[in-house]
Amino acid sequence: MDSQPGSRVVVRRAAITLAVFVAGLIVAGRITRVVVDWLWFASIGYADVFWTVFSAKVLLFIAVFAASSGVIAASGFVAHRYARRPGSWQVEAARLSGPPEFISELADQLAPRIRWRASIAGSAIALGLIVAASDISNWDLVLRFLHQVPYGERDPVFGRDISFYLFSLPAYLVLKNWLLQLVFLSAIVAGLVYGLRGDITFERPPRGLSAPATIHASALLGAFFVVKAWSYTLDRFLLLYGDNGVVVGAGYTDVHVVLPVLWVLTGFALVAAVASWVNMRRLDYRIPAASVLLVFGTSFVFAVIYPALFERFYVKPSELQLEMPYIKHNIALTRMAYGLSQIEVKPFPAGQELSLTSLEANRATIDNIRLWDVQPLMDTYAQLQEIRTYYKFLSVDIDRYRLDSGYRQVMLSARELAPSMLSANAQTWVNLHLLFTHGNGVVMSPVTEKSPEGLPSFYLQDIPPVAHGGPMIREPRLYFGEGGEGYVIVKGSVPEFDYPRGKDNVYTTYSGRDGIAIGSMARRSLFAWHFGDLNILLTGYITNASRILLHRNIQDRVRTIAPFLRLDHDPYLVTSNGRLFWMQDAYTTSSWFPYAQADFDNGANTIRNAVKVVIDAYNGTVDFYVSDPADPILRTYQRIFPGLFKPLAAMPQDLQQHIRYPEDLFQVQAQLYRAYHMDAPEVFYNREDLWQFPRELVGIDGGNSPGTPMTPYYMIMRLPHESREEFVLMLPMVPSQRDNMIAWLAARCDPPNYGKLIVYSFPKDKLVYGPFQIEARIQQNTEISQQISLWNQMGSRVIRGHLLVVPIENSLLYVSPLYLRAESGQLPELKRVIAAYGDRVVMKETLGEALAALFEESTPLASPPQGTADARAREALAHYDRAIARLKAGDWSGFGAELDALRPLLEALGGGRSDGRQ
Repeated sequence: MDSQPGSRVVVRRAAITLAVFVAGLIVAGRITRVVVDWLWFASIGYADVFWTVFSAKVLLFIAVFAASSGVIAASGFVAHRYARRPGSWQVEAARLSGPPEFISELADQLAPRIRWRASIAGSAIALGLIVAASDISNWDLVLRFLHQVPYGERDPVFGRDISFYLFSLPAYLVLKNWLLQLVFLSAIVAGLVYGLRGDITFERPPRGLSAPATIHASALLGAFFVVKAWSYTLDRFLLLYGDNGVVVGAGYTDVHVVLPVLWVLTGFALVAAVASWVNMRRLDYRIPAASVLLVFGTSFVFAVIYPALFERFYVKPSELQLEMPYIKHNIALTRMAYGLSQIEVKPFPAGQELSLTSLEANRATIDNIRLWDVQPLMDTYAQLQEIRTYYKFLSVDIDRYRLDSGYRQVMLSARELAPSMLSANAQTWVNLHLLFTHGNGVVMSPVTEKSPEGLPSFYLQDIPPVAHGGPMIREPRLYFGEGGEGYVIVKGSVPEFDYPRGKDNVYTTYSGRDGIAIGSMARRSLFAWHFGDLNILLTGYITNASRILLHRNIQDRVRTIAPFLRLDHDPYLVTSNGRLFWMQDAYTTSSWFPYAQADFDNGANTIRNAVKVVIDAYNGTVDFYVSDPADPILRTYQRIFPGLFKPLAAMPQDLQQHIRYPEDLFQVQAQLYRAYHMDAPEVFYNREDLWQFPRELVGIDGGNSPGTPMTPYYMIMRLPHESREEFVLMLPMVPSQRDNMIAWLAARCDPPNYGKLIVYSFPKDKLVYGPFQIEARIQQNTEISQQISLWNQMGSRVIRGHLLVVPIENSLLYVSPLYLRAESGQLPELKRVIAAYGDRVVMKETLGEALAALFEESTPLASPPQGTADARAREALAHYDRAIARLKAGDWSGFGAELDALRPLLEALGGGRSDGRQ
C-alpha cells in the first residue's frame, strides 16, 4: 500500500529531472547559437548590426513577457482572491490564537491555497513565455516604427503620409492583436480558477456564474470592447487594401458606406464597454448579452449585409461613373509604388529600312547578339570545363566588359566546388571540411562566337584560368559562392586541395580575411556543440592558427546580415582587378502601400532596388551600397543600422561598371505595366489596351506548341536616337489575346543613365510581327522544317534557342539560335542561326551568313573577332589531335572533316585571310 505513493514520487522526480534536462539542452543550444552568431558578425565587421538586432529581440521579449505574464497573473490572482472557499478566512485567522491542533489544521488548509497561487503564477509565466516567443519576430516592425521617416506623399482618402501605412499601421495592428490575446488568455485563466473553485456551475443550482465571477467577466468584457473599438478605427485604414474586382483599395462603397459604418461600430463598441463595466454593479446577465448582440449583430448587418446590397443595387449599375475617382487613385499609387510613373514613353516607327549598310553602322549591336542560351551553354561548360567531377557550374551569368576587342557582352560561370560529387569513399570528414574547401576559376565566353564544331569560344578557361582576350585573373579561388553549403576549416595542419595538375594535385593555404579563430579548446567545444559534430573537438588537424568559415553561400551570408532585405534570384560573378566578386541585388519591399496592386508572386505591393551588395569570393567581405537613397524604407533602415550601408559612390569604380538593372524587379514592373500603362480610368476599367508577354518556342523540338512566355534578356545595343551602344535589359510586349508586337520595354544599365526605363510604343495602325508570329513563320519554312526533321531522324535532338527581338535604329530584327545534341549525349552544339526580318526567314551556319542571306547580299557580313592568335593556335592543335585519333580509328570521313576544319585556322594564323583579321 505504501509503495504506491513512493513510486509516484520517484516518477514525479524523474519527470522533473528529464524536463529540466531537456530545458537545459534547449537553453544551451540557444546560448550557443547566440555566441556563434556574435563571433561571426564580429569577424566580418558587423558586430553593431548583431547587437542592434539582438538587443531589440531581447528587449521586446522581456517587455512582452513581463506585460503578458503580469496581466494574466493579475487576472488569475483576482479570481483566486474572490472565488468561493470552504470556510471563512476570518475564522481561520481567529483560530491562530487557539490550541496547537488548530494551527496544524490551518496549515493543512493553507497548503492548497499556496499550491493555487503557485499554479496561477506558473501558468502566467508559461503563457507569457509563449506569447513573447511568438512576438519576438516582430523586432523588425518595432524598430521601423520607432525610426520611421516620412514618405513625402499622402493617401487620397485620409490624407495621411504614406509612412503611416508603411511603418505605423502594421505596428498598431500587432499591438491590437496582442491586447486581444491578453484579454482572451486572462479570461481563460480566470475562468479555470472560477470553474475549479465552483463559481461556474451548470449542473446544480445556483446555475451560472457567482457574483465575483460575473464582476470579473464584465470587467474583461469591457476591456475587450475597448480594444474592439480601437480595432474598428484601424479597420478604416485597411479599406485602402481591399479589392472589389474593379478597384484595388477603397472603392465607392467603402468610402460612402463602410467608412461611416465603422465609425458607428466604434461608438457601439464603446457603449458596450461602458455597459459591461456598469454591469459590475448590476450583475445582470442580460446587459453583457445585449452588449455582445449590439456589437456583433450590428457589425454583421451594417458591415456585411448593407454594403453588399448597396454595392449590388446602387454601385454596379453605374460602376464606371462612381468608381472612376478610385480607379484613378489605384492607378496613381500603383505606379508610384513600383516606380512605373518614371517610365518614359517614346514612339518607335517599326520601319523596314534595314540593310547591310545600316547593320554595319550598328556593328556593336550585331557583334553582341546573344546566340548562346543559358542551359545549352551550361551543359557545354560542364562537358568541356568542369575538369573534375567535384567541380560544378551552378549558373551562367550575363555581363559586359570593355576588352581589347571592344565593348563585349559575355557569359561567365564560376567553377565551384561540389563536395557531394566526390566518390562515396572520398566523402570523409577531413575531405569535406579541411581538404576540399574552395572552387577555382571562372569560364567566360562571348555571346555570339562559336568554333567550327559549334562550341563556344573562350575568353577565360581551364585551371588556373587562362585568358584569351578576357580579363586576367590573379586570385581565382572561390571560398564563397552560390554553393558553399556547410562549414570548412582553414589553416589547419593539412594543406587544402587547390586544383589538379596532371597526375598530381596542387595545394594551398587560405590567407584571406574571413573566419573565426577555432584553435582553442573552448572554441572547438563551442563549435562542436553548435554543429553537433564531435570531430571538431577530436581532430588533430586543427592548429592554433586555424579558422572556421561559416555562411559560405553568398545569399545565406547576405540574409544573415540583413534579413529584412529581399534578394534577387540571380547573383552574378564579376572579375575586377584580377579578383572575383559576387554582385547581389537586394530589394526593400512592403505589403502596406495603400491603393497599390500586390505583386502576383510575392504578395508585396511596393518594391525598390535600394541596395547593391558586393561579396568578395575569396575574403568573404560583404559591402552594402545604397543604390536608391530616396527610398523611405531604406532610409529607415539606415537610421536603425547607421554603420551598415555605404553610398554607391564608395563602390570601386571598376565594379560600378558592372552594375546592371535587376531582372526580378524588371519582371515585376513589366508584369504590372501590362495594365498600368493605361492611365485613363475608362480605358483601364474596360481593359481596352491590356498587354501580355509574348510567347516563344524553346527547347527540344521547339518546345510545346502553345509556347512559353518570353522572359527579359540583356543585350548591348544602341537605343534609338542615342549616340553610343549600351547595356540594356529589354522585353517585347504584345496585346492581350493577340501575337503582334505593340511595344518594347527597356531598362538602361550603364551610367549615367542607369535605372531609367523607356517604353517604345509602335504605331497602332501598323502590323508588326510579334515573336510567336515569327516562330510560326519559322515552323512553316519548308527548308528549315525539313532540316530539323532530318536531324531528328539521325540520332540527334534539335534544341530551339530563345528568339531575340533586336531593335536596330527604327526597325526590328529577329534572331534565334539552333542547337544540335546527340540523343545520348550532353554536349549541345550551336549549328545554325535563324534570322527573320519583315516577311523573310533564313537559316545559316553563322550570324553573318544569315544576315547576308536575309538582306539578299552575296558577301556575308563579317563575323565578330574570334579571339587571339593563341586561341586559334590551340583550336588548330585540337583539330589536329582529333584528326590523328580519327585516322588511327580508321574513320576516314572524320579524318577529312577535321582536316577541312583545320585548314582555315592555319590560313588565318598565316595571315592568309581575306577579311582582314590577323
